[in-house]
Amino acid sequence: MKTYNPIIYILGLACAGLILSACETTGPGASPPPPNSGRVLIYRVANYGTDLSMVVSVDGEDVGSFTEGNNYSGYLPAGQHHLTVRVDPNRTGARSGRRTVNVTAGQTYSYTAAWSGGNLKLIRNP
Repeated sequence: MKTYNPIIYILGLACAGLILSACETTGPGASPPPPNSGRVLIYRVANYGTDLSMVVSVDGEDVGSFTEGNNYSGYLPAGQHHLTVRVDPNRTGARSGRRTVNVTAGQTYSYTAAWSGGNLKLIRNP
């Protein structure tokens, strides 16, 4: 039976710790949010559709197209903003979901893009 040197164990643990700390994205290495801004999150509802994209617009400008398993996360400057979500491709003529949000610095605003009567709605998460 082989006996292993305790130094091997210590080095192994140290390497594992370094690898795990390098993978951390919310710690000291992550970039801080912009000053005077709030975070906005928009999730796709579970039954959004596997072959459909959720297109998110902020103040009339598209900020991204999100497929299944992907969601919008961004920072907006404090003040009033208009959020819009639409489906792509829009084969049924579904109306976009719209919401106006008054962003306060340091706050997080969370919404879900959901279907309501064949149209999209932005529902505020509790």
